[in-house]
Amino acid sequence: MDISVAIHTLPVKDVYSLLETRPNGLTSTEAALRLGRSGPNTIQEAAGRTIPSILIANFTHLMAILLWVGGFIALIAQMPQLAVAIWLVNLINGVFAFWQEYRAEKATEALRKLLPAYARVLRDASEQRILAEGLVPGDVIVLGEGDHVSADGRLVEAAEFQVDQSTLTGESHPLRRTNQAVLHSGVVRAELPNLVFAGTSVVSGTAKAVVFATGMSTEFGKIARLTQSLGEEESPLQKEMTRMTKVVTAVAVGVGVVLFLITVLVVRISIAESIVFALGMIVAFVPEGLLPTVTLSLAMGVQRIAKRKALIKKLSAVETLGCTSVICTDKTGTLTQNEMTVRGIWVSGSQFTVTGTGYVPEGEIRRDNRPMPSLSPELRQLLIAAGLCNNACLHPPDRETDAWTILGDPTEAALLVLARKAGIDLQDEGQRSTRIRELPFESRRKCMSTVHCRGRAEPQIAYIKGAPQEVLARCVTILCDGQEMPFSDEMRRRVIDANDQYAREGLRVLAVAEHRLPVAGLTAYTPETVESDLTFLGLVAMLDPPRPEVAAAVEQCYRAGIRIIMITGDYGLTAESIARRIGIIRGGQPSLVTGVELNSLDDAALARILAGEVIFARVAPEHKMRVVSALQAMGHIVAVTGDGVNDAPALKKADIGVAMGRAGTDVAKEAADMILMDDNFASIVSAIEEGRSVYANIRKFITYIFTSNTPEAVPFILYAFSGGRIPLALTIMQVLAIDLGTDMVPALALGVESPEPGLMDVPPRRLSDHLITPALLRRAYLWLGSVQSLAAMAAFYFLFWTSGYAGQWLDLPAAGQLYQAATAMTLGAVVTTQIGNLFAQRTDHVSILHIPFFGNRLLWFGIAVELIVVAAVIYLPPLQVIFGTAPFSPVYWLFLFAWTPSLVIVDELRKFLVRRLEYRDKV
Repeated sequence: MDISVAIHTLPVKDVYSLLETRPNGLTSTEAALRLGRSGPNTIQEAAGRTIPSILIANFTHLMAILLWVGGFIALIAQMPQLAVAIWLVNLINGVFAFWQEYRAEKATEALRKLLPAYARVLRDASEQRILAEGLVPGDVIVLGEGDHVSADGRLVEAAEFQVDQSTLTGESHPLRRTNQAVLHSGVVRAELPNLVFAGTSVVSGTAKAVVFATGMSTEFGKIARLTQSLGEEESPLQKEMTRMTKVVTAVAVGVGVVLFLITVLVVRISIAESIVFALGMIVAFVPEGLLPTVTLSLAMGVQRIAKRKALIKKLSAVETLGCTSVICTDKTGTLTQNEMTVRGIWVSGSQFTVTGTGYVPEGEIRRDNRPMPSLSPELRQLLIAAGLCNNACLHPPDRETDAWTILGDPTEAALLVLARKAGIDLQDEGQRSTRIRELPFESRRKCMSTVHCRGRAEPQIAYIKGAPQEVLARCVTILCDGQEMPFSDEMRRRVIDANDQYAREGLRVLAVAEHRLPVAGLTAYTPETVESDLTFLGLVAMLDPPRPEVAAAVEQCYRAGIRIIMITGDYGLTAESIARRIGIIRGGQPSLVTGVELNSLDDAALARILAGEVIFARVAPEHKMRVVSALQAMGHIVAVTGDGVNDAPALKKADIGVAMGRAGTDVAKEAADMILMDDNFASIVSAIEEGRSVYANIRKFITYIFTSNTPEAVPFILYAFSGGRIPLALTIMQVLAIDLGTDMVPALALGVESPEPGLMDVPPRRLSDHLITPALLRRAYLWLGSVQSLAAMAAFYFLFWTSGYAGQWLDLPAAGQLYQAATAMTLGAVVTTQIGNLFAQRTDHVSILHIPFFGNRLLWFGIAVELIVVAAVIYLPPLQVIFGTAPFSPVYWLFLFAWTPSLVIVDELRKFLVRRLEYRDKV
């Protein structure tokens, strides 16, 4: 079979010929042969990462390898307790990271679940029910209301047939489908009215279709292939952590090797002592607690974001949110409420506005911004006609849901809500005017009619609603002041002007009319007899309203330097209206690019369009993914929202994929990094703010941890350059006690610090900006680290000085209880100055006097923990043996705590100077 011909352009008889089939379907023998050639109608699952590979990856990255090697060096240096401690850190962090990141790739599995298990097909000239995976090209499938479509097909028969293609297009409006050939081009495949696609569902009517694509050849399969082709990419934080690890590793190992050579060749101490010294330097400069601290901080960020109605599936996604520079968002359900609402009415030359949003029947009809005391006859007749020419149902809250819900077309449901707001009881009206006929909506007529009978002695009445142009063309009179009057050209022009005004505002407009039929009725209820000589009642304009909180969220995005680009399956003018209403479009005329137009653009042209205000409308999945790829090529970090199967490739391609938790399909949720529990755009902005806060807090505790590296390294430097005459003021195990014991919980406390004011008033960080910057290193090592080193060495010598070694700076005892107590003093000094450092790190620019002193409860818990840990190491005999400490008199703690404010004071001076320089630059 050659199906390279555009199958939608062929008449029905040629469709059968092209696919080598017939109206009563294939025979079982033919189907079996074709199944062997085409394969089963299933979505093939791509091989994903295995559990062992995910587990091994968490123990073989660069920092983990460095710690494994460090443990072996400690073992060689006959320090098994140090080796065990380092390895335990590695094991705990690896297991924790594996547990957090373990997610099997389920997007393809979710795609498979959406395909129905069975299909109705004509085989051997009879209708049969077979497994959907057995469908082959050339099969004639039978479709009815409520059925799922199992393969891509060309309609050959259709009776009032409507489908829901929201899984492919993202738009939930029922779409009329026909079996007629479509000769025009310039539309995306999903819009062709004579094709049906796998994964969609039938809303109403019946049809038959000839299958022309199955399995991975369907539009559904193409989306699956797009999704599978996208590999996992490292997040900005993962890339930055890799870079930071390399820098820290190079510095630590480089310093260790250089000083090992100096101690051996210049100082001439033994190789064994030099190895211990070099190992001490490496341990001092490698922040062993950094990885678990970062991991736990991200995990806490996930918990905080969850409280703001968003679920993060991947830890690294938390920080990626913080550097998001572009949000590509769909319209329906994310920016809007996905609840059609009547906003305006035109009746008898007068315009009315309607308050309230959504399906909750609360609001009122207003004229000149004043409530209507009563309904005019023509307005009441309009509302009754629109409410009775209607097949939707409106359901109040019940035990299962606390919200008003609908069954049927959202547009028709909006008309029911409108009648309730006006106080009209449609159930009572329906009992007085019994429906006896219905002429369903057809795309050719673009209207729907129902015929009602009030009684034997009264004339039957037909209510008609539909596209304004089509209804107007059939009207000869208009209802004014309760009477039918000739429909003059002047009045017709006023109706057209009102319709155009509503359309410019992005509203969907329906015209409503009526036709009084003979008392005895018609001999044939056809469109020609029912929908002619109509009386025009009025216009109803409706809108899927923006969520009330979205405008403020969009404004916050602009202040934060984050662009918003709307990519929707809806029409461009409707999308532009919503975009202007909520502030996404602020300039003149934006670029409106359809999927078909996007196909004709090269990469350079697309980049030029993306540099300005643009809306993408009527797009297919590959179009959305191309826009995301183009933005990423321009250096942006891109977040993408979506809820349908069609969104899955773009969600996975994006730096941050955001799926809708309520309206989203399983496919979208599995492909995304974040799921919005309330389907609300404002929750994305809240999550971005948390992401920025997480990144800022990571820098805070990196600075906090790096600061203690200086007092950890200085004793080894003094030991080396004094030729061993100045004993080590800190041992390697004591350094480890700081990195893995006393520093851990306080560092975590900084990880939950509230963001500084103005965090969302600056542009997102550039990808070229690194976690570890020269400014950070200067602040940690030179500014704060120098003061902390001075305090640590002062504490070491203070104990010797008060113990009879006054004035003696060299040749101090390097063993015994006094020496062990002196090293314990050094350890205590590092801890007490780290308390001051903890307060200093709470802000980067703002004075700590401007933030709540007790605003971070975990900080106070962290201080208590580090004091308990250091006291245990110094005063508990079992830990004294492990860490080489000895107790000193409690009165010495007064000396140690006297140094605590020093780091706060010097950092307040730095912040003051920074603020003055920034102010001078602005002036």
